[in-house]
Amino acid sequence: MMIDPMDLLRSNLSRVRIPEPTNRIYKQECCLTFDTPRSEGGLFIDMYTFLAFGKDGLGWNYEKTGNPVYLHIKQTKKMIPEDRPLKKPTLLAIGVDGGFDNNEPAYEEMHSIVILPDHVSLPFPSVELPEKVRLAADAILLAEGAERKEQVAAWTADKKQVSAYAVNLQQIDNGVIVPPSGWKCVKCEKTENLWLNLTDGLILCGRKNWDGTGGNNHAIEHYKETGYPLAVKLGTITADLEAAGNDFLLSDVFSYPEDDSVLDPLLAQHLAFFGIDFSSLQKTEMTTAERELDQNTSFDWNRIQESGQEVEPIYGPGYTGLVNLGNSCYLAASMQVVFSTLSFSSRYYTNQSLRKAFEAAPADATIDLNMQLTKLAHGLLSGKYSVPALENDENANVATSTITAKQEGIPPRMFKAVIAASHPEFSSMRQQDALEFFLHFLDQVERANTGKSEVDPARSFKFGIEDRILCSSGKVAYNRRHDYILSLNIPLDEATNKEELEAFQKLKAEKLVEGKEVCGDEIVRPRVPLEACLANFSAPEEIHDFYSTALKAKTTAMKMAGLTSFPDYLVLHMRKFVMEAGWVPKKLDVYIDVPDIIDISHMRSKGHQAGEELLPDGEEVIGHPIIVPYFPSYSMDMAIFRSENSSYSVKHKVIKKRKRPKIPGEEASMKPSANEEIVSQLASMGFNYLHCQKAAISTLNVGVEEAMNWLLSHMDDPDIDNPIINEGLNSENLSTVDQSKVDTLISFGFQEEIARKALKASGGDIEKATDWIFSNPDASASSMDATSSHTSVPNDAALPDGGGKYRLIGIVSHIGTSTQCGHYVAHILKDGRWVIFNDNKVGASINPPKDMGYLYFFERLAS
Repeated sequence: MMIDPMDLLRSNLSRVRIPEPTNRIYKQECCLTFDTPRSEGGLFIDMYTFLAFGKDGLGWNYEKTGNPVYLHIKQTKKMIPEDRPLKKPTLLAIGVDGGFDNNEPAYEEMHSIVILPDHVSLPFPSVELPEKVRLAADAILLAEGAERKEQVAAWTADKKQVSAYAVNLQQIDNGVIVPPSGWKCVKCEKTENLWLNLTDGLILCGRKNWDGTGGNNHAIEHYKETGYPLAVKLGTITADLEAAGNDFLLSDVFSYPEDDSVLDPLLAQHLAFFGIDFSSLQKTEMTTAERELDQNTSFDWNRIQESGQEVEPIYGPGYTGLVNLGNSCYLAASMQVVFSTLSFSSRYYTNQSLRKAFEAAPADATIDLNMQLTKLAHGLLSGKYSVPALENDENANVATSTITAKQEGIPPRMFKAVIAASHPEFSSMRQQDALEFFLHFLDQVERANTGKSEVDPARSFKFGIEDRILCSSGKVAYNRRHDYILSLNIPLDEATNKEELEAFQKLKAEKLVEGKEVCGDEIVRPRVPLEACLANFSAPEEIHDFYSTALKAKTTAMKMAGLTSFPDYLVLHMRKFVMEAGWVPKKLDVYIDVPDIIDISHMRSKGHQAGEELLPDGEEVIGHPIIVPYFPSYSMDMAIFRSENSSYSVKHKVIKKRKRPKIPGEEASMKPSANEEIVSQLASMGFNYLHCQKAAISTLNVGVEEAMNWLLSHMDDPDIDNPIINEGLNSENLSTVDQSKVDTLISFGFQEEIARKALKASGGDIEKATDWIFSNPDASASSMDATSSHTSVPNDAALPDGGGKYRLIGIVSHIGTSTQCGHYVAHILKDGRWVIFNDNKVGASINPPKDMGYLYFFERLAS
């Protein structure tokens, strides 16, 4: 006997909920695939959990949850008026007021209520439906989808706020009348990048940029001297209402105490105070927002983008583009290369179905890393979404729309939300360092596969490094660590085109005298062989002020590095950002000659050799270990452009504590002291003086770079502002642990004895204790004393290893002056040819920029 559909629905009303404002409602993308309401089967929203499913995942969800009632949404393209007006963007955004008009076609939306397992369909809206169903469906449709909220946030740059100092701004009547043109800085005669202080009317130059351009910091120095809060950038003021929307919108006003660009609703009045007629001014310089727009919409693609060349589009399995979510090209480029590797493609695609991942996922699959990695892998590799996009022909319907050369691509929103959840920078919408993201990604994957090393794809990138330290006494010490990347300095003195460089420098000097600029095609860049960069990594390096336990004194030691294992995939990071004299950061404009095949067999470390005598262990000084300093060379690249970002965090690595003998009477005079030269250099860069002292002490006064790395990784420490005191010398200080912190770690699933030991090893810091546990997976209370100087040596047995021959398979290139701006593009060797992955554009590469890479990915060849 057939059950009446309406009766069937009424019998399942307990599985229908009316969403509350706090509920996350997914209605624009399936949580298991990249299906949308525009897909063939449309989208089905579970009316109990508010998760969305495509036609494939619908049945899986019913089997897993038993939820039978779904709101079905299907969108079909409709005609759009031919005369739809276009707007000039004033905000770095898409699809929001003031942003870019993305010219998307309009869609007609159809709704119905579907009941499983028999897929009974009821029309919606309908007065015959139960009131609870009508209210629930209306609430779902009216609510802004969780995906849309993320999309808008991703594309919208920080919106300017009205300054708290604008309305009650005090202006000084000092007789200053600002002329309508001919401005210059009152302190240095600069005529560009000028700012008018709205309190006293002084015109001063702006901040000096990292590359030496910009101003001389006179405007901000004036604020520090006077406290006058607001300044407007001359040349950006306009009364063009059509362009600005409001009188004050396109004027670049900066608030020094708020440290941000702001709105001044009384700007016309404030300018009139100094004789400036607001309505007569024409904008002559870019505002900060327009410069941001310019940098994000008109890059100098050059060879990296392969601009000007007819790139043949490619479609099919493994050739799916990724939609740029807004400054997400660093993620797209990295993930395209990662999922081209056998380790990741087999783990999350070949050997794991979407259904299997969903069955293992928690109730909310959108927050499960394993599920979202599987979703991303299937989206990229299946070929389902790698199809030509329909031309957005405003005058055509679907039947008559033409095929474009690019594909729509898939938006990795849910994956980004999960992988960035624990990182304050990646969860923002700012551009990021592809290297830093790659390392964070592998760290998260490794944690997700804790206890399952045999299926952990991150292992394929991990390798061991061994430092051999030769003391002047003739005795040696060995320190080992694990890493995912080999970071290489670029020795410019090894350039192979020195004669051409000398001729170019001569030409540049001549043109400078003549007042001319060098043309782009005249520029000659150094060419450095990759072999020279690899040799530089293994070359002997002096360690000054090394404390020798053999000599019982400081001396100079020699350090050499080698690899203890060769990974399946070797990632080389080129250190293109360096510090010049005066601690001015600079990006090296250099080419790296990278061969298709490299052999690093000679870089394998030999380990402890017969006849070598190890440095003796002395008595450890708790809290002030003598260490062989190791600071990842790539950390300086990350640090240079984030020295003002307090949310940035880098793991500070100490390889092994070294014991040293106790000097008589030493305990009474062990008060920590900082090298004043290191402290003053850091303080001159704007860091807090106390913080600089702590950084110098904590890195044993090794050097400014090491202290800066420590400082950047400890800015958010709760005790960073505590005064320096003589503590930590008594081991009893480490013997007691805050029980509440132990309980917190236990709630994470760790054993109490491991939790206590980790807290002791990390000085009571929960986050560092968690890192310590993951870094010591084999630790136990009986097998390892966390406070001992004999920290466990990384176990290479679990790492992949093989021959030293590698083939180049991927390149991540960067365009821009900083890793935190610009654009990233990936080139990948697939099916015997190079392919360019530029966000959602995928095509056959004609001239891959092998000499311009930032990250190089190599695959180990079979012996």
